[in-house]
Amino acid sequence: MNSKEMEFSDKSGLKLLMVIGTAWLFDAADVALLSFIMPLLKKEMTLTDAQVGLVSSITTVGMIFGAILFGYLADKFGKKNIIIITLLLFSISNLALALTTNLSQFLLVRFITGIGLGGELPVATTIIADSFSGHRRSKMLILVDSFWAIGWILASLLAFLFMPVYGWRPTVIITSVMALYTLVIRRHLPEQTNVKNEKLNLKIALSEIWSPKYRRATLCLSILWFIIMFTYYGMFLWLPSVLIKRGFSVVHSFGYTLLMSFAQLPGYFFAAYLMGKISRKKVLAIYLVGTIIGAFMFGTAQSVWVVVLSSCILSFFTLGAWGIMIALTPTQYPLETRGVGIGFTQSIGRIGATVGPYLIGFSLGSGLSVTTVFFYFVIALIIGIIVLVFGMVDRDQK
Repeated sequence: MNSKEMEFSDKSGLKLLMVIGTAWLFDAADVALLSFIMPLLKKEMTLTDAQVGLVSSITTVGMIFGAILFGYLADKFGKKNIIIITLLLFSISNLALALTTNLSQFLLVRFITGIGLGGELPVATTIIADSFSGHRRSKMLILVDSFWAIGWILASLLAFLFMPVYGWRPTVIITSVMALYTLVIRRHLPEQTNVKNEKLNLKIALSEIWSPKYRRATLCLSILWFIIMFTYYGMFLWLPSVLIKRGFSVVHSFGYTLLMSFAQLPGYFFAAYLMGKISRKKVLAIYLVGTIIGAFMFGTAQSVWVVVLSSCILSFFTLGAWGIMIALTPTQYPLETRGVGIGFTQSIGRIGATVGPYLIGFSLGSGLSVTTVFFYFVIALIIGIIVLVFGMVDRDQK
Protein backbone atom coordinates (compact mmCIF):
# COMPACT_ATOMS: atom_id res chain seq x y z
CA MET A 1 0.00 0.00 0.00
CA ASN A 2 1.24 3.48 -0.85
CA SER A 3 2.60 5.24 2.21
CA LYS A 4 0.30 8.17 1.48
CA GLU A 5 -2.75 5.93 1.53
CA MET A 6 -4.52 5.09 4.77
CA GLU A 7 -6.45 1.92 5.48
CA PHE A 8 -9.59 2.79 7.42
CA SER A 9 -11.04 0.76 10.26
CA ASP A 10 -14.42 -0.88 9.66
CA LYS A 11 -16.22 1.93 11.51
CA SER A 12 -14.45 4.83 9.79
CA GLY A 13 -14.59 3.00 6.45
CA LEU A 14 -18.37 2.63 6.74
CA LYS A 15 -18.69 6.30 7.67
CA LEU A 16 -16.68 7.33 4.60
CA LEU A 17 -18.77 5.01 2.42
CA MET A 18 -22.01 6.59 3.67
CA VAL A 19 -20.77 10.18 3.26
CA ILE A 20 -19.52 9.70 -0.31
CA GLY A 21 -22.37 7.33 -1.18
CA THR A 22 -25.01 9.91 -0.24
CA ALA A 23 -23.43 12.44 -2.60
CA TRP A 24 -23.44 9.74 -5.29
CA LEU A 25 -27.14 9.11 -4.56
CA PHE A 26 -28.08 12.72 -5.34
CA ASP A 27 -26.15 12.59 -8.62
CA ALA A 28 -28.02 9.45 -9.67
CA ALA A 29 -31.36 11.00 -8.73
CA ASP A 30 -30.58 13.95 -10.99
CA VAL A 31 -29.80 11.72 -14.01
CA ALA A 32 -32.83 9.52 -13.35
CA LEU A 33 -35.18 12.50 -12.97
CA LEU A 34 -34.04 13.80 -16.35
CA SER A 35 -35.26 10.57 -17.98
CA PHE A 36 -38.70 11.11 -16.39
CA ILE A 37 -38.74 14.81 -17.28
CA MET A 38 -37.88 14.25 -20.96
CA PRO A 39 -41.36 13.06 -22.07
CA LEU A 40 -42.95 15.97 -20.15
CA LEU A 41 -40.52 18.47 -21.62
CA LYS A 42 -41.15 17.15 -25.12
CA LYS A 43 -44.86 17.87 -24.73
CA GLU A 44 -44.45 21.20 -22.91
CA MET A 45 -41.97 22.66 -25.42
CA THR A 46 -43.17 20.65 -28.47
CA LEU A 47 -39.75 19.15 -29.11
CA THR A 48 -38.73 16.71 -31.83
CA ASP A 49 -37.04 13.38 -31.00
CA ALA A 50 -33.70 14.89 -32.08
CA GLN A 51 -34.21 17.87 -29.73
CA VAL A 52 -35.07 15.53 -26.86
CA GLY A 53 -31.85 13.66 -27.64
CA LEU A 54 -29.98 16.96 -27.38
CA VAL A 55 -31.59 17.64 -23.99
CA SER A 56 -30.36 14.30 -22.68
CA SER A 57 -26.88 14.77 -24.16
CA ILE A 58 -26.07 18.33 -23.09
CA THR A 59 -25.53 17.33 -19.46
CA THR A 60 -22.87 14.84 -20.46
CA VAL A 61 -21.15 17.45 -22.62
CA GLY A 62 -20.69 19.47 -19.43
CA MET A 63 -19.49 16.34 -17.65
CA ILE A 64 -16.68 15.92 -20.20
CA PHE A 65 -15.21 19.25 -19.17
CA GLY A 66 -16.01 18.81 -15.48
CA ALA A 67 -14.31 15.41 -15.22
CA ILE A 68 -10.95 16.60 -16.60
CA LEU A 69 -11.00 20.03 -14.92
CA PHE A 70 -11.99 18.95 -11.41
CA GLY A 71 -9.99 15.72 -11.54
CA TYR A 72 -6.89 17.85 -12.10
CA LEU A 73 -7.90 20.46 -9.49
CA ALA A 74 -8.50 17.70 -6.92
CA ASP A 75 -4.94 16.43 -7.35
CA LYS A 76 -3.61 20.00 -7.19
CA PHE A 77 -5.67 21.61 -4.41
CA GLY A 78 -7.09 18.71 -2.41
CA LYS A 79 -10.05 16.40 -3.00
CA LYS A 80 -12.08 17.58 -0.01
CA ASN A 81 -12.06 21.18 -1.23
CA ILE A 82 -12.97 20.30 -4.80
CA ILE A 83 -15.80 17.87 -4.05
CA ILE A 84 -17.52 20.62 -2.04
CA ILE A 85 -17.20 23.04 -4.97
CA THR A 86 -18.63 20.51 -7.44
CA LEU A 87 -21.60 19.73 -5.20
CA LEU A 88 -22.38 23.43 -4.78
CA LEU A 89 -22.20 23.98 -8.54
CA PHE A 90 -24.50 21.03 -9.17
CA SER A 91 -27.01 22.12 -6.51
CA ILE A 92 -27.26 25.79 -7.47
CA SER A 93 -27.67 25.00 -11.16
CA ASN A 94 -30.52 22.60 -10.37
CA LEU A 95 -32.23 25.43 -8.54
CA ALA A 96 -31.82 27.58 -11.64
CA LEU A 97 -33.28 24.83 -13.83
CA ALA A 98 -36.70 25.36 -12.26
CA LEU A 99 -36.65 28.95 -13.53
CA THR A 100 -35.97 28.13 -17.21
CA THR A 101 -38.71 29.05 -19.69
CA ASN A 102 -37.41 27.79 -23.04
CA LEU A 103 -35.18 25.12 -24.59
CA SER A 104 -32.07 27.32 -24.86
CA GLN A 105 -32.17 28.21 -21.16
CA PHE A 106 -32.79 24.59 -20.21
CA LEU A 107 -29.79 23.43 -22.27
CA LEU A 108 -27.48 26.09 -20.79
CA VAL A 109 -28.37 25.22 -17.20
CA ARG A 110 -28.07 21.48 -17.82
CA PHE A 111 -24.62 22.05 -19.32
CA ILE A 112 -23.52 23.82 -16.11
CA THR A 113 -25.12 21.05 -14.04
CA GLY A 114 -23.09 18.56 -16.05
CA ILE A 115 -19.83 20.34 -15.20
CA GLY A 116 -20.60 19.86 -11.51
CA LEU A 117 -21.73 16.26 -11.92
CA GLY A 118 -18.77 15.37 -14.12
CA GLY A 119 -16.37 16.79 -11.57
CA GLU A 120 -17.93 15.24 -8.49
CA LEU A 121 -17.97 11.61 -9.60
CA PRO A 122 -14.25 11.12 -10.38
CA VAL A 123 -13.23 13.13 -7.31
CA ALA A 124 -15.48 10.98 -5.11
CA THR A 125 -14.02 7.86 -6.72
CA THR A 126 -10.49 9.08 -6.00
CA ILE A 127 -11.30 9.74 -2.33
CA ILE A 128 -12.44 6.13 -1.87
CA ALA A 129 -9.54 4.75 -3.92
CA ASP A 130 -6.99 6.70 -1.87
CA SER A 131 -8.44 5.41 1.40
CA PHE A 132 -8.31 1.65 0.78
CA SER A 133 -6.17 -0.91 -1.00
CA GLY A 134 -6.36 -4.31 -2.67
CA HIS A 135 -9.63 -6.24 -2.83
CA ARG A 136 -11.17 -4.08 -0.10
CA ARG A 137 -10.67 -1.04 -2.29
CA SER A 138 -12.50 -2.78 -5.14
CA LYS A 139 -15.41 -3.78 -2.90
CA MET A 140 -15.73 -0.29 -1.39
CA LEU A 141 -15.68 1.34 -4.82
CA ILE A 142 -18.43 -0.97 -6.08
CA LEU A 143 -20.47 -0.47 -2.91
CA VAL A 144 -20.25 3.33 -3.15
CA ASP A 145 -21.42 3.06 -6.75
CA SER A 146 -24.41 0.99 -5.54
CA PHE A 147 -25.82 4.22 -4.09
CA TRP A 148 -26.55 5.08 -7.72
CA ALA A 149 -29.37 2.52 -7.61
CA ILE A 150 -30.76 4.09 -4.44
CA GLY A 151 -30.73 7.43 -6.25
CA TRP A 152 -32.81 5.90 -9.04
CA ILE A 153 -35.27 4.57 -6.46
CA LEU A 154 -35.53 8.04 -4.90
CA ALA A 155 -36.09 9.57 -8.36
CA SER A 156 -38.78 6.98 -9.09
CA LEU A 157 -40.61 7.91 -5.89
CA LEU A 158 -40.41 11.60 -6.78
CA ALA A 159 -41.49 10.98 -10.38
CA PHE A 160 -44.59 8.96 -9.50
CA LEU A 161 -45.67 10.49 -6.18
CA PHE A 162 -44.51 14.13 -6.27
CA MET A 163 -44.10 15.16 -9.90
CA PRO A 164 -47.69 14.39 -11.08
CA VAL A 165 -49.05 16.67 -8.34
CA TYR A 166 -46.56 19.55 -8.35
CA GLY A 167 -44.85 19.32 -11.76
CA TRP A 168 -41.22 18.79 -12.76
CA ARG A 169 -39.93 22.22 -11.70
CA PRO A 170 -40.62 21.87 -7.94
CA THR A 171 -39.30 18.31 -8.20
CA VAL A 172 -35.85 19.36 -9.44
CA ILE A 173 -35.69 22.00 -6.70
CA ILE A 174 -35.67 19.14 -4.19
CA THR A 175 -32.33 17.94 -5.58
CA SER A 176 -30.82 21.36 -4.92
CA VAL A 177 -30.80 20.59 -1.18
CA MET A 178 -27.44 18.95 -1.93
CA ALA A 179 -26.03 22.42 -1.24
CA LEU A 180 -26.79 21.83 2.44
CA TYR A 181 -25.10 18.43 2.30
CA THR A 182 -21.77 20.14 1.62
CA LEU A 183 -21.77 21.03 5.33
CA VAL A 184 -21.76 17.31 6.12
CA ILE A 185 -19.01 16.68 3.57
CA ARG A 186 -16.90 19.48 5.07
CA ARG A 187 -17.24 18.11 8.58
CA HIS A 188 -16.96 14.38 8.06
CA LEU A 189 -14.51 13.81 5.22
CA PRO A 190 -11.03 12.91 6.54
CA GLU A 191 -8.29 15.49 6.10
CA GLN A 192 -6.34 12.90 4.09
CA THR A 193 -8.58 13.79 1.15
CA ASN A 194 -7.21 17.33 1.33
CA VAL A 195 -3.66 16.36 0.34
CA LYS A 196 -2.46 18.98 -2.13
CA ASN A 197 0.12 19.04 -4.90
CA GLU A 198 0.15 22.71 -5.87
CA LYS A 199 3.13 22.17 -8.19
CA LEU A 200 1.10 19.79 -10.36
CA ASN A 201 0.71 20.96 -13.95
CA LEU A 202 -2.19 19.69 -16.07
CA LYS A 203 -0.01 19.26 -19.16
CA ILE A 204 2.54 17.23 -17.18
CA ALA A 205 -0.17 15.14 -15.54
CA LEU A 206 -1.77 14.33 -18.89
CA SER A 207 1.61 13.45 -20.38
CA GLU A 208 2.20 11.13 -17.42
CA ILE A 209 -0.99 9.11 -17.96
CA TRP A 210 -0.06 8.86 -21.66
CA SER A 211 3.55 7.88 -20.91
CA PRO A 212 4.68 4.39 -22.03
CA LYS A 213 4.01 3.05 -18.52
CA TYR A 214 0.32 4.05 -18.46
CA ARG A 215 -0.54 4.52 -22.16
CA ARG A 216 -2.07 1.07 -22.65
CA ALA A 217 -4.24 1.40 -19.54
CA THR A 218 -5.39 4.92 -20.48
CA LEU A 219 -6.32 3.85 -24.01
CA CYS A 220 -8.20 0.71 -22.95
CA LEU A 221 -9.98 2.43 -20.07
CA SER A 222 -11.01 5.31 -22.34
CA ILE A 223 -12.55 2.89 -24.86
CA LEU A 224 -14.28 0.84 -22.16
CA TRP A 225 -15.68 3.93 -20.43
CA PHE A 226 -16.91 5.23 -23.80
CA ILE A 227 -18.75 1.98 -24.52
CA ILE A 228 -20.24 1.56 -21.04
CA MET A 229 -21.48 5.16 -20.86
CA PHE A 230 -22.72 5.03 -24.47
CA THR A 231 -24.71 1.94 -23.54
CA TYR A 232 -25.99 3.13 -20.17
CA TYR A 233 -27.07 6.65 -21.11
CA GLY A 234 -28.28 5.64 -24.56
CA MET A 235 -30.56 2.95 -23.15
CA PHE A 236 -31.67 4.20 -19.76
CA LEU A 237 -32.42 7.84 -20.60
CA TRP A 238 -34.58 6.61 -23.49
CA LEU A 239 -36.29 3.61 -21.85
CA PRO A 240 -39.49 5.44 -20.80
CA SER A 241 -39.82 7.15 -24.20
CA VAL A 242 -39.03 3.95 -26.12
CA LEU A 243 -41.62 1.96 -24.20
CA ILE A 244 -44.27 4.61 -24.78
CA LYS A 245 -43.40 4.60 -28.49
CA ARG A 246 -43.84 0.80 -28.59
CA GLY A 247 -47.22 0.99 -26.87
CA PHE A 248 -46.28 -0.66 -23.57
CA SER A 249 -48.43 1.05 -20.97
CA VAL A 250 -46.43 -0.75 -18.28
CA VAL A 251 -43.96 2.16 -18.42
CA HIS A 252 -46.51 4.24 -16.54
CA SER A 253 -46.47 1.72 -13.70
CA PHE A 254 -44.68 2.75 -10.54
CA GLY A 255 -44.04 -0.94 -9.86
CA TYR A 256 -42.23 -1.38 -13.20
CA THR A 257 -39.87 1.55 -12.64
CA LEU A 258 -39.22 0.57 -9.03
CA LEU A 259 -38.53 -3.02 -10.07
CA MET A 260 -35.93 -1.81 -12.58
CA SER A 261 -34.28 0.29 -9.89
CA PHE A 262 -34.19 -2.50 -7.33
CA ALA A 263 -32.68 -4.87 -9.93
CA GLN A 264 -29.57 -2.68 -9.94
CA LEU A 265 -28.71 -3.39 -6.29
CA PRO A 266 -28.06 -7.16 -6.54
CA GLY A 267 -25.97 -6.42 -9.63
CA TYR A 268 -23.65 -4.26 -7.54
CA PHE A 269 -23.62 -6.60 -4.55
CA PHE A 270 -22.83 -9.69 -6.62
CA ALA A 271 -19.97 -7.85 -8.33
CA ALA A 272 -18.60 -6.81 -4.92
CA TYR A 273 -18.90 -10.43 -3.75
CA LEU A 274 -16.86 -11.64 -6.75
CA MET A 275 -14.01 -9.21 -6.00
CA GLY A 276 -11.06 -11.29 -4.81
CA LYS A 277 -12.61 -14.55 -5.95
CA ILE A 278 -11.90 -14.02 -9.64
CA SER A 279 -10.07 -11.24 -11.49
CA ARG A 280 -11.79 -7.94 -12.18
CA LYS A 281 -11.32 -8.57 -15.91
CA LYS A 282 -13.35 -11.79 -15.71
CA VAL A 283 -16.05 -10.16 -13.59
CA LEU A 284 -16.35 -7.27 -16.05
CA ALA A 285 -16.47 -9.69 -19.01
CA ILE A 286 -19.34 -11.58 -17.36
CA TYR A 287 -21.26 -8.35 -16.83
CA LEU A 288 -20.69 -7.12 -20.38
CA VAL A 289 -22.02 -10.43 -21.77
CA GLY A 290 -25.04 -10.10 -19.47
CA THR A 291 -25.66 -6.59 -20.78
CA ILE A 292 -25.54 -7.88 -24.36
CA ILE A 293 -28.17 -10.49 -23.53
CA GLY A 294 -30.39 -7.85 -21.89
CA ALA A 295 -30.04 -5.41 -24.81
CA PHE A 296 -30.88 -8.13 -27.34
CA MET A 297 -33.93 -9.25 -25.37
CA PHE A 298 -35.20 -5.69 -24.89
CA GLY A 299 -34.66 -4.74 -28.52
CA THR A 300 -36.66 -7.75 -29.75
CA ALA A 301 -39.30 -7.85 -26.97
CA GLN A 302 -42.88 -8.38 -28.12
CA SER A 303 -44.62 -8.90 -24.79
CA VAL A 304 -44.83 -7.13 -21.45
CA TRP A 305 -43.17 -9.93 -19.48
CA VAL A 306 -40.13 -9.91 -21.81
CA VAL A 307 -39.93 -6.11 -21.47
CA VAL A 308 -39.91 -6.39 -17.67
CA LEU A 309 -37.43 -9.29 -17.59
CA SER A 310 -35.01 -7.71 -20.08
CA SER A 311 -35.20 -4.36 -18.27
CA CYS A 312 -34.22 -6.07 -15.01
CA ILE A 313 -31.36 -7.90 -16.75
CA LEU A 314 -30.14 -4.59 -18.19
CA SER A 315 -30.34 -2.93 -14.77
CA PHE A 316 -28.48 -5.80 -13.07
CA PHE A 317 -25.60 -6.07 -15.53
CA THR A 318 -25.20 -2.55 -16.95
CA LEU A 319 -24.95 -0.84 -13.57
CA GLY A 320 -22.84 -3.68 -12.19
CA ALA A 321 -20.40 -3.22 -15.09
CA TRP A 322 -20.20 0.49 -14.27
CA GLY A 323 -19.36 -0.37 -10.66
CA ILE A 324 -16.60 -2.74 -11.76
CA MET A 325 -15.11 -0.01 -13.96
CA ILE A 326 -15.20 2.31 -10.95
CA ALA A 327 -13.16 -0.32 -9.08
CA LEU A 328 -10.77 -1.01 -11.96
CA THR A 329 -9.84 2.51 -13.08
CA PRO A 330 -8.11 3.96 -9.97
CA THR A 331 -5.81 0.95 -9.66
CA GLN A 332 -4.14 1.82 -12.96
CA TYR A 333 -2.63 5.11 -11.75
CA PRO A 334 -0.41 6.32 -8.88
CA LEU A 335 -1.82 8.48 -6.11
CA GLU A 336 -0.24 11.68 -7.49
CA THR A 337 -2.10 11.59 -10.83
CA ARG A 338 -5.06 9.38 -9.95
CA GLY A 339 -7.60 12.18 -10.16
CA VAL A 340 -6.39 13.18 -13.62
CA GLY A 341 -6.36 9.55 -14.79
CA ILE A 342 -9.90 8.90 -13.59
CA GLY A 343 -11.13 12.27 -14.81
CA PHE A 344 -9.61 11.92 -18.27
CA THR A 345 -10.80 8.37 -18.99
CA GLN A 346 -14.27 9.14 -17.66
CA SER A 347 -14.40 12.31 -19.76
CA ILE A 348 -13.85 10.14 -22.85
CA GLY A 349 -16.67 8.00 -21.54
CA ARG A 350 -18.84 11.12 -21.33
CA ILE A 351 -18.40 11.54 -25.07
CA GLY A 352 -20.10 8.14 -25.37
CA ALA A 353 -22.76 9.33 -22.94
CA THR A 354 -23.32 12.34 -25.21
CA VAL A 355 -23.36 10.37 -28.46
CA GLY A 356 -25.64 7.59 -27.16
CA PRO A 357 -28.82 9.53 -26.30
CA TYR A 358 -28.49 11.86 -29.29
CA LEU A 359 -27.90 8.96 -31.68
CA ILE A 360 -30.99 7.17 -30.36
CA GLY A 361 -33.12 10.27 -30.77
CA PHE A 362 -31.80 10.89 -34.28
CA SER A 363 -32.26 7.24 -35.30
CA LEU A 364 -35.81 6.98 -33.96
CA GLY A 365 -36.64 10.32 -35.57
CA SER A 366 -35.32 8.96 -38.88
CA GLY A 367 -37.74 6.03 -38.72
CA LEU A 368 -35.36 3.26 -37.62
CA SER A 369 -36.94 0.53 -35.50
CA VAL A 370 -36.24 0.05 -31.80
CA THR A 371 -34.75 -3.37 -32.61
CA THR A 372 -32.23 -1.83 -35.00
CA VAL A 373 -31.33 0.89 -32.52
CA PHE A 374 -30.64 -1.60 -29.71
CA PHE A 375 -28.26 -3.53 -31.93
CA TYR A 376 -26.01 -0.43 -31.72
CA PHE A 377 -25.43 -1.39 -28.10
CA VAL A 378 -24.87 -5.08 -28.83
CA ILE A 379 -22.12 -4.25 -31.35
CA ALA A 380 -20.50 -1.70 -29.02
CA LEU A 381 -20.44 -4.17 -26.14
CA ILE A 382 -18.83 -6.88 -28.27
CA ILE A 383 -16.05 -4.40 -29.11
CA GLY A 384 -15.74 -3.66 -25.38
CA ILE A 385 -15.23 -7.34 -24.56
CA ILE A 386 -12.48 -7.61 -27.20
CA VAL A 387 -10.67 -4.55 -25.77
CA LEU A 388 -11.03 -5.89 -22.22
CA VAL A 389 -9.75 -9.40 -22.99
CA PHE A 390 -6.86 -8.52 -25.29
CA GLY A 391 -5.89 -5.01 -24.17
CA MET A 392 -6.56 -4.47 -20.47
CA VAL A 393 -4.03 -5.50 -17.81
CA ASP A 394 -5.55 -5.95 -14.34
CA ARG A 395 -3.20 -4.44 -11.76
CA ASP A 396 -3.20 -4.03 -8.00
CA GLN A 397 -4.59 -7.43 -7.00
CA LYS A 398 -2.93 -7.29 -3.57
